[in-house]
Amino acid sequence: MKKVVSTNNLSHDEWLEYRRRGIGGSDAGAICGLNPYSSAISVFLDKINGDTQEIDNEAMRQGRDLEEYVSRRFTEATGLKVRRANAIFSHDNYPFILANVDRMISGENIGLECKTTNILNADKWKDGEVPSHYQIQAHHYMMVTAAKAWYIAVLIMGKEFKFVKIERDEEIIKNLIFIESDFWNKHVLKGIMPDPDGSRAVDEIINQYFKTARQGGISLQGYDDRLQRRSELTELIEKLKKEKKIIDQEVKLAMGDTECAFCENYEVSWKNVITSRVDTDRIKLENPELYTKYLKEIPSRRFVVKAICQEQKEIA
Repeated sequence: MKKVVSTNNLSHDEWLEYRRRGIGGSDAGAICGLNPYSSAISVFLDKINGDTQEIDNEAMRQGRDLEEYVSRRFTEATGLKVRRANAIFSHDNYPFILANVDRMISGENIGLECKTTNILNADKWKDGEVPSHYQIQAHHYMMVTAAKAWYIAVLIMGKEFKFVKIERDEEIIKNLIFIESDFWNKHVLKGIMPDPDGSRAVDEIINQYFKTARQGGISLQGYDDRLQRRSELTELIEKLKKEKKIIDQEVKLAMGDTECAFCENYEVSWKNVITSRVDTDRIKLENPELYTKYLKEIPSRRFVVKAICQEQKEIA
């Protein structure tokens, strides 16, 4: 482990600049395709040009502000004293693999990562479970620091405090070195964007970069096979949706007017639910001025794929 820079008196912009010089712990889960809020593409864009929008919100602000509180709660719960590292470190053999850790356990080569989350995510931490991208983050830090274990402490806001000890797994670290090295050498250094992975995070980054369509068109050379496969998948999805709907209808007919049903491996409920919705059609009819007043235009781009028939090809 090598010290890259002290974070004491380091501005946020300077910290971001150092972070872009390598792969950090929070990047690792995204590169592995395990972070539901980020992707390999967003990490790539951040590293090569740093112009992705920095995601920040009230929850993240609270997470930073409450880091010290989570650290103190951990000490109270375990009796283990912790200290700030106050530095960005790099791997001895892979200088692009970086670590900016929250805390280290005093007197031991073990670290602590402090997290906060809301009560809606409590089930992701039940029975000692830890979200997979946080497990990868812990192993990334163990990889850099040569630590034998890493604690993750989480404050579930308004509910409870938990901590989990993650033991070092050499197989995970070996695979992580390969994945991060491959990403850095094949994509970041060569400026080649990773393939999309179908995640919502990739959708968000694409929409961020290409918000507005310009007039005109381009030739999509080499995409016929991919679009043909898309058409096949669309047809298959519709068939599967219909099959699922048929099963739902069969079960409902069998249940009749009962609200619960059971079989060997499943429990089915079909209960009465009352949903309240604003009747926009009525407002539009009875008070069109009020309806117009509260209309909100939301710009977006509509993605449509349609096959070109033979007649259209001949005309073209």
